[in-house]
Amino acid sequence: MQTNNMERLIGIIGPTAVGKTNLGIELAKRLNTEIISGDSMLVYHGFDIGTAKPTLEEQAGIVHHLINILEPTEEFNVTKFKQLASNHIELINQKGKIPILVGGTGLYIKSLVEDYQFNETPGDEAYRMELEEIAKVNGKEYVHTMLQKVDPKSAERLHVNDFRRVIRALEVYHIGGENISQEKNMETLVFDAKIIGLTMERSKLYERINKRVDLMIEAGLVKEIEMLLNQGVDPACQAMKGIGYKEITSYLQGEVTLDFAIDTIKKSTRHFAKRQLTWFRKMPYIDWYDVDQIGFENIVENVYKQIAGKYSLR
Repeated sequence: MQTNNMERLIGIIGPTAVGKTNLGIELAKRLNTEIISGDSMLVYHGFDIGTAKPTLEEQAGIVHHLINILEPTEEFNVTKFKQLASNHIELINQKGKIPILVGGTGLYIKSLVEDYQFNETPGDEAYRMELEEIAKVNGKEYVHTMLQKVDPKSAERLHVNDFRRVIRALEVYHIGGENISQEKNMETLVFDAKIIGLTMERSKLYERINKRVDLMIEAGLVKEIEMLLNQGVDPACQAMKGIGYKEITSYLQGEVTLDFAIDTIKKSTRHFAKRQLTWFRKMPYIDWYDVDQIGFENIVENVYKQIAGKYSLR
């Protein structure tokens, strides 16, 4: 039973390697519904091992949206994600089902459920190149400080190494004196939503991350990236800048050893998980579950009961 006119949505978020995919699939089975990926890398064909993309077998017959929809050379951003995800949420609700959004890209999830409004400022290639030159001479930190002076809110949100978005934010300000994003409903959900967060003790999470990277290498990550490069995928394209892909590309190009590349992937992934948790702390509507303390089976049961109660499901 739907108690208002808002579309229903279940969200499952948390840092990488915490178990979101498994929870999403188990809940989707029980609720007879569909999953929408909230991950910025799962959209790409051929990027499977390094993104921990669920295989067809792991998907267990559950319909998954926003997976394998783009070629590696195509660009993907938060605006495109928001539009596509919103369309799927509407269509799944029309079927009488409650979609499950599963992902760890903080900006994507937050922008969708709070309905960020992004401006449509065009680009300025010359200014962008100027900023890139400034970074080469003075470092990325200098450019990030430039953003801090004109748009402190975006500077706080964007990590210094998220350089493409830092430049975009400066570019937007340079052209129109605007901020890169305008929040319409700060921390107010635009869906009849239940947002579940998974977490675990930091050292255990880092152990899982390290183990998962080792398993990716065993599963053939190097071969996957070698095939992509042999197919003509440009190492400079957006998809190849993802964690795991850029490091192994450096190894394949003879710039670093394999051991160094693997260690860098682990370190970068741990830092990414830390940034994810920073994002999620800005989302007070999350109901958190500690995977270690409660156990996966209990989490599935407890979350299902919460959802059934909220939406008056039988």
